[in-house]
Amino acid sequence: MADIDPAKLGARAETMIKALAPISAEPNRLVRLFLSPEHRRAADLVTQWMCEAGLAVTEDALGTLRGRIGEGPRLLIGSHLDSVADGGNYDGPLGVIAGILAAAHFGGRPPVPIDVLAFGDEEGSRFPSTLSSSAACAGVFEMETLRLADRNGMTFADALAAYGKNTGDIPKAAYKAGEAAAYVELHIEQGPLLEAEKQPLGVVTGIVGQSRVRVTVTGEAGHAGTVPMTLRRDALAGAAAMIMMVERIAKANAAASMVATVGRIEALPGATNIIPGTATFTVDLRAMSDKLRHTTVATIQHEARGIAKARNLAVAFEPFHDAEAAPCDVSLQDRLAAAIGDFGGRALRMPSGAGHDAQMMARLCPSAMMFVRCRAGISHNPAEYCAPADMGMAVAALIRFIERFKL
Repeated sequence: MADIDPAKLGARAETMIKALAPISAEPNRLVRLFLSPEHRRAADLVTQWMCEAGLAVTEDALGTLRGRIGEGPRLLIGSHLDSVADGGNYDGPLGVIAGILAAAHFGGRPPVPIDVLAFGDEEGSRFPSTLSSSAACAGVFEMETLRLADRNGMTFADALAAYGKNTGDIPKAAYKAGEAAAYVELHIEQGPLLEAEKQPLGVVTGIVGQSRVRVTVTGEAGHAGTVPMTLRRDALAGAAAMIMMVERIAKANAAASMVATVGRIEALPGATNIIPGTATFTVDLRAMSDKLRHTTVATIQHEARGIAKARNLAVAFEPFHDAEAAPCDVSLQDRLAAAIGDFGGRALRMPSGAGHDAQMMARLCPSAMMFVRCRAGISHNPAEYCAPADMGMAVAALIRFIERFKL
């Protein structure tokens, strides 16, 4: 078995990242959507790398690549190939590449059977769904997802057919009971904590739960010059008060790793000289505690109704996403931390504020994640960057973790 050389592993990871980077729907920015021609091209290149690493490659009904070596219960290692629009090159592909390099290190004879997984729908950039490909592997894919349509009107089912897949084969994508011993994912941090602590690697304690709600505030449109301020039913002003309330509540719970974001807002009729009669905005609320998250959503709705009543407005709520928090397996956390320590790192423990395929795979088997430092904490952005030295140390720690892994 070859010695573990972090510098060599980091250089190889950087070369592979650069090879994937140009695979995009647009020439000047990264756009790699699920079940697109670019997804196909990326999957074909990853298939080539898996084969070169001695893995036997198959592809399931959701387009997930599985590079397999060994027989029996196995360690799953993976991440995703899709991107957000105008995204970065490291978010997702680094985890797939790390799995391939780790498997290749053992020269076809790893100490434990391994599957390296390359998922296609983590970002949810094409359809109003997310984690569908890992959900299929975990055996919890919701068939209603097939009816969802992208912005061009193509349904999920039609996109699968165009990609050469049969929706009737989706149940076959699920791992059988006892087949998966554990799942481990390596991913850029997407935040600034590791950089602030001057540490290259961290261990994820859990992935926060998420609630997303669309809020519609209804008042009465009117002339901007003739309706007195005291008689207005301004939907946008009411929405603004509600948005400030959301921020206040999230800040009050910051110690519980809660964050809240209003990412979209629209006012109608949308004219300079008309009082807005309708305003719609979204709330994205995240926390490690599902109980606290659900209680907070109820509190936000209660206070929003109070604001609406005081302003003679109506308010309605439409939940459109709810994902449970996924604590990472403590034993796997400890083993990842020990592997990081072997290469001189201090494994910072932290929750993940972003969703990951590990969140879905935790419904199948014990799961854990390793975070890799990214420059300035920037992600979902062309400026996303991970130093080869950090990537090399991450792959080295993954190899050491595999060496010690016991079924």
